[in-house]
Amino acid sequence: MSFAQTRTTIPEEARREGLLAVVIGRAVVRAARLASVVAAWSGAVRSVVTPLGWAVIAGALVALGIGYAWGWAEFIAIGWGLAVLAAAASVWLVGRGASTIELVLPTPRVVVGEEAEARLVAANPDRRRFGGVQLEIPVGGKVIERVLPGLPRGGAFDEHFRIPTDRRGVVPVGPARTVRADPVGLMRREIVWSQSVELHVHPRTIAIAPLSTGFIRDLEGTPTRDLTSSDIAFHALREYVPGDDRRFIHWKSSAKTGTFMVRQFEETRRSRLMVLLDVEPGAYADDAEFELAVSAAASIGARAIRDARTVSFVVSGRHGDLRRGSAMRELPTVSRDRLLDALCIVERDDAAVLLPDVARAAAEGLPGVSLAILVTGSARGLAPMRAAASRLPAGVETMAVQCAPEGEPTARTISGLTVFGIGYLDDLRAMLTRSASVV
Repeated sequence: MSFAQTRTTIPEEARREGLLAVVIGRAVVRAARLASVVAAWSGAVRSVVTPLGWAVIAGALVALGIGYAWGWAEFIAIGWGLAVLAAAASVWLVGRGASTIELVLPTPRVVVGEEAEARLVAANPDRRRFGGVQLEIPVGGKVIERVLPGLPRGGAFDEHFRIPTDRRGVVPVGPARTVRADPVGLMRREIVWSQSVELHVHPRTIAIAPLSTGFIRDLEGTPTRDLTSSDIAFHALREYVPGDDRRFIHWKSSAKTGTFMVRQFEETRRSRLMVLLDVEPGAYADDAEFELAVSAAASIGARAIRDARTVSFVVSGRHGDLRRGSAMRELPTVSRDRLLDALCIVERDDAAVLLPDVARAAAEGLPGVSLAILVTGSARGLAPMRAAASRLPAGVETMAVQCAPEGEPTARTISGLTVFGIGYLDDLRAMLTRSASVV
C-alpha cells in the first residue's frame, strides 16, 4: 500500500466511525425520550386504573388470547366486551370540573368545643359548563364528600362545612380534590386543587388575676407599676412629706414651686416564672385529668405572658434524648397564641423523663427562676413533687397544682411546698386567691 492510499483510507475509516457514533448517540437519545414518555404514560395509567380495572384489562387480554388462539368465539366476545367496558370507563375521566377551587379557614385558631368551619369556593370563569363531579376534603382522619354541581361559564360554588373541635389538637384540613370515577369503579382520577391547612384547637383557659408572687426586687430588673421612694426608674415628682429621704429632693422644682418636691420612682423587680407540665402517663388517672392539667398550665402561662413577665413553659423530654441533654423541652412563650399552638400537640408520653430530673434540668438551664409552678395529676404522689421542688435552687418559691376532675378544691403546705387540688378550671382562680398569690 502506497503512502497516498494510506492517506485516503484512514480518513474514510474515521468518517465511518464518526457517523456510526452519531447514529448510536441519536438512537440512545430517542430511546431515553421514549422511555421517559412511556414511564410518564404508565405512571398516569397506574394512577387512574383501580385494582378492579386492572383485573378487567387482564381478563380482556387473556380472553382475547385464548379466543383467537383456539378459535373460541365465546372468549372472543367476552374479551372484546371487557375491552369496551374499560374503554367506556376511561371516558368518565375526561374534563376537570372547575377552573379554581380554594379552601380557606376563616379562623385558624379556636378553643376546644367552639364551632369551626372551613370555606370551599369553586369557580369556572372561562370554561364551558361541566357536569357534576365528586369533591373530597380530608378533615382529620375522615373525608368529607360533596358533589360539585355543574358550573356554567362565570359560575361559582361557595359552601361552608363544619370541622369537629371536640378535642384539643391540630386538625389538618385538605387538600381539596375532585374525583372522577366510572359507575363500575374501573377508573378513578383525582385532581388536587388546594394546599392543606391546619386548624389549631386550643385548650380551654380561664382568666386569672395577675400573679404577683415570686418577684425579687432588683435594681437591674424591669420597672413595675409599684411606686417607691428609692430606685433607679424615675416616675414623677411629688410634694415632700415627713420621713422622705432628703437626698431625693429636686431643688430646681422646689425653688420654682416654693414647696419641697421629691423624686418618685417605679420599683424595678426581677421575676422569672416557670410552669412545668407533667406528661408522665402514670401521673394521671384518665384523659380528662390530663386535659384539665393542660388547661390549668395554659391559663397560668397565658396570664404571665399578658403581664409581660419572663415565663418559661417546660415539659419533660424523652429518655431517648437524654444523651443530648434534653431532659426537658421548652415551649415557645413569645406570645399567647404561640404557646397555645404548641400545647395543641402536647400529649402524655411513656418515655417521659421523671419529674425530679426535669426540675433539675430546668434549674440548670433556666437561670433566675423565682417562682415555679408544677402542674400534675391526682395519681402523682407527694414524694416526687417534693423531690422536684428540692432540685430547684434555694429561694425559689414552688407551688404544685394537682388536677382531679369534679374533685373538691384543697390546699395544703408540706415542707415548704404548697399543693393545690382543683376539680374544675374555675377552682384555679380561687386557689391562687386563697394563697395570696394574686393581687
